[in-house]
Amino acid sequence: MNKVILFQGDSITDCGRVRENPAHESQALGPGYPALIAAKVMSSDWGTRRTFVNKGISGDRVVDLYARWKRDAINIRPDVLSILIGVNDTWHEMSYSNGVEPARYDKFYRMLLDWSLESKADTKFVLLEPFILKFITSAWVDEISERQQIVKKIAADYNAVFVPLQKKIEEAADAARNPALVLRDGVHPTLYGHQLIADECLKYAGELYK
Repeated sequence: MNKVILFQGDSITDCGRVRENPAHESQALGPGYPALIAAKVMSSDWGTRRTFVNKGISGDRVVDLYARWKRDAINIRPDVLSILIGVNDTWHEMSYSNGVEPARYDKFYRMLLDWSLESKADTKFVLLEPFILKFITSAWVDEISERQQIVKKIAADYNAVFVPLQKKIEEAADAARNPALVLRDGVHPTLYGHQLIADECLKYAGELYK
């Protein structure tokens, strides 16, 4: 049996992947945490068939995921569904007055999971904690903190794996003495930042990827 593992999210997941006619799997996954997870899992067991799919799209909010969920999630029928979404729901409000307030974010996030379970009842969820580094404005930090609690509660309600990231990223930024070595602009990870995310996903959800 082939296990299908789908990564969903915004630019952090997208990470410049080749969307049209990729020449090989590594182009389709991009250079970020999805590819790092896939490489580690595949190298540990060549005998198990797995398909890793990255459908993250830069700029997406939770409502954008919902708009394309049939095409980019339901039709793929993943066995394991990983989601990292939330920073644009805040960013777009602060910059363009076009964000998604926390209560509606909670509602739409749950709608994504409900729809997925209606389509494939045995889907396993890996929900990544949205994150930000605190050299960005305090209004951002406060709202992202609220979204972190929402995702943690959703994970508990849906028996999903919750992957905490905020503390790990803060610790790495402190150790590096330069936050931009981890998140280059307080939001988007460097290669080192992507490796941190991949390591935490494998720590908390590694058994699901096998």
